[in-house]
Amino acid sequence: MAQAHRHHEPQGAELATVAQAALERAGEQWTTMRASVFAALAGFDRPASAYDIADSVSQAAGRRVAANSIYRILDLFVGANLARKVESANAYIVSAHPDCRHDCIFLVCDACGQTTHLDDDAITRGVRAAAASVGFAAERPVIEVRGRCAACCA
Repeated sequence: MAQAHRHHEPQGAELATVAQAALERAGEQWTTMRASVFAALAGFDRPASAYDIADSVSQAAGRRVAANSIYRILDLFVGANLARKVESANAYIVSAHPDCRHDCIFLVCDACGQTTHLDDDAITRGVRAAAASVGFAAERPVIEVRGRCAACCA
């Protein structure tokens, strides 16, 4: 059986503090807008599009925030490991552990949209090794399994 990756997953204010520290270690500033985008993203219980996040930030700020501004921040967050992109949904989820870098596996429910994040380094090492065996340098493997979650199967 594969060995899963285990670590502490901060929540709430602690998660924002860990995310801020990770962004600052990456040489970036934790601005008010970036903090607002992170808080909005963390507030969703499933992957959120840039438009969903823009709406949330706009409502909280009392002014319209353009989705293209959100996309730039999300790209920065993905690069700094503060967020992950669910490619098949063109949506984002907050990284549950921004201070730990590794490849992730997403289980995406086609019925309700719920996305479960798994860490299984043995599987992702195997994907990287398979890519390397044909001379491909995998930079950011994205593994997504589409199906139905336990709640939707019930």
